[in-house]
Amino acid sequence: MGPYEYVVESINGDYAYLRRTDIPDSGEPMVVAMALLPEGVEVGSRLRWENLVYTLL
Repeated sequence: MGPYEYVVESINGDYAYLRRTDIPDSGEPMVVAMALLPEGVEVGSRLRWENLVYTLL
């Protein structure tokens, strides 16, 4: 599955709000638990999701 690319728009406690960047007009941000994201993720981080795994770009 994938790959899909995202940017972290904001972090609110244990959740990050991700916006998909590989398609135009991606709609509302997606909410993902911080526990599912790699260590070191912060606002503005770029991520790739592929085969159920997020990696920092």
